[in-house]
Amino acid sequence: MTYWLGIDVGTGGTRALLVDEHGTARYAFTAPHEDMCMQRPLWAEQRPENWWEAAQQAIRGVLAEARAPGTDIGGIGLSGQMHGLVLLDEANAVIRPALIWCDQRSQAQVDAINHTVGKEAVLASIANPMLTGFTLPKLLWVRDYEPAQYARVRKMLLPKDYIRFQLTGECATDVSDASGTGLFDVVERRWSYELARKLGVDCAILPAAFESSAITATVSRAAAAATGLAPGTPVVGGGGDQAASAVGNGIVDPGIVSCTLGTSGVVFAHMQAPAYDPLGRVHTFCHAVAGAWHVMGVTQGAGLSFEWFRNRLAPGAAYDDLTAEAATAEAGSRGLFWLPYLMGERTPHLDACARGGWIGLTASHSRADLIRSLLEGVSYSQMDCLEIIEQMGVPVESVRVSGGGARSPFWRQLLADVFGKPITVLATQEGSAYGAALLALVGTGVYTSVPEVCRAVIRVVDTILPQPGTTNIYAEAHRTYQSLYPALRGFYHGW
Repeated sequence: MTYWLGIDVGTGGTRALLVDEHGTARYAFTAPHEDMCMQRPLWAEQRPENWWEAAQQAIRGVLAEARAPGTDIGGIGLSGQMHGLVLLDEANAVIRPALIWCDQRSQAQVDAINHTVGKEAVLASIANPMLTGFTLPKLLWVRDYEPAQYARVRKMLLPKDYIRFQLTGECATDVSDASGTGLFDVVERRWSYELARKLGVDCAILPAAFESSAITATVSRAAAAATGLAPGTPVVGGGGDQAASAVGNGIVDPGIVSCTLGTSGVVFAHMQAPAYDPLGRVHTFCHAVAGAWHVMGVTQGAGLSFEWFRNRLAPGAAYDDLTAEAATAEAGSRGLFWLPYLMGERTPHLDACARGGWIGLTASHSRADLIRSLLEGVSYSQMDCLEIIEQMGVPVESVRVSGGGARSPFWRQLLADVFGKPITVLATQEGSAYGAALLALVGTGVYTSVPEVCRAVIRVVDTILPQPGTTNIYAEAHRTYQSLYPALRGFYHGW
C-alpha cells in the first residue's frame, strides 16, 4: 500500500503522519523535543540537531506502526514552527542554537531596520511591519552581538527546512514559511533582495523558495539509512505550520476561517488577493495554495498559558480535569481577566514588552475561576484577531477549530460563545502534519491542486452553536478585556 508522509516540526515535538491516497490519516508517531532554553526574559532557543533526532525517531516510529517499508512512501510534505533562525556554516554544521518563533530579544534590531529602511518602505517590501518574532531581526541580532558566529554563516534556514536539508542535502523553503522571515516579498512571492541589500544581508545565504506543493528535492541515501525511507522519495515544499494547518482544515476558499489553539493561537483566513491591515496588527502571507494569500492574527501565549498554569500551579493535573473544573465557574469568571502575554504579544498590540497576569483577582475567587478566566482570556485575544480580519472585509461564516486546545468540548463551546459564530469540528484533527501530507499528494500528482484535495477529503463532523445569553456576557467582557492592555502599556514599558 502507498502512503504519503507529513512531518510537522513543532515546538514540543516532531510528528510524522501517514495518509492514504484518499487523504485518510492512517498512522502517526510523535517524538518529543528537548524543552526550549530560556536563559533570559524574552529569549527562547532550541537545538536544530534535536529536531533532526526527533524527526528520525518519528519517521521510523510511524513506519513501524504501519509495518511499511520506506518504499511504500509516495511523497513527503514538511511543516514546522515558523520564524526560527537556523544558521549553517560552510561545512553545513549548525553554528548556534536556533532563535525560535517566540524569541523576542530583537526589538533594537526592529527599530534599526525601521530607521534604516523606513516603516513605509518595509511595508511596501514585505506587506507586513517588521516584528521581533520574524527571522530577519533575529539574524541581525546575531550579527550585532555574536559577530564571530555571524561571520561563519553560509546558509539561513527555517526549522522545517533544516529537516529538508537533512533529508535531501538541499537548502530550500516554501513561500508560506518564507513569508514570516521579514525578508520575503509576499505580493511577488519571492525574496526581497532589495531589502536584504539595504540591510547588508548577503542574499547568497537565502534558500531557494518554492510553491508549497512543488517538488523541491528527493531523499538522499544518507537520510534513507538514518530514517528507513527510500532514496529518491520526493519531498515537496510544504508550509509554515499555520498555512499547512489551514490546508489540513480546508481553509482554501473564502468564508471559512480557522482557529488553531496550539502553543500559540492563530486565526487564519484565505484571500484570493493580497491585502493588509494598515496598522499591521495581523500578518499577510503567501498561502500554501498556489497563487493565493492568507491573513492571520496571532496570540503568542494561547496553549502556552494553559501549559504554564498546569506546569507551575497544578503539576501532574490532566488538562481534561482542569477544563472540567473551569466549567464549574460562571461565564465571565466573576470579573476576573487573564492577559495571555507570557511571551509578549502580536495581535493586536505588536508589543514584545507586554506581560501576562490576572486582573481583578479577589479573595473570593476560586481555582476554577482562575482556570476559566485563563481560557477566556486566550479566547478574547483570538476574538481580537477575528475582529480585525472582519474589519479588512474578509467574510467569516464559520470557524473551524484545531490544535490541542480544540480537543476540549468545553473550550470549543467557549469559543463559539466568545466569537458569536458557529464552530465546526473536522473528522481529522491532525492539523499541520495532515496538511503537509495533503501537499505531498498534490505534488506527486494524485490530485491536481490543493483546493481539489481539500474538497475531496475534508469532512465536518460537528457544529457547535453559540449560546445567545452567554454570548452577550462575553461581548461585554471582551470590551472590558480590550481596555486592559492600553491601561497597562505604560507600566510594561516603564520597566
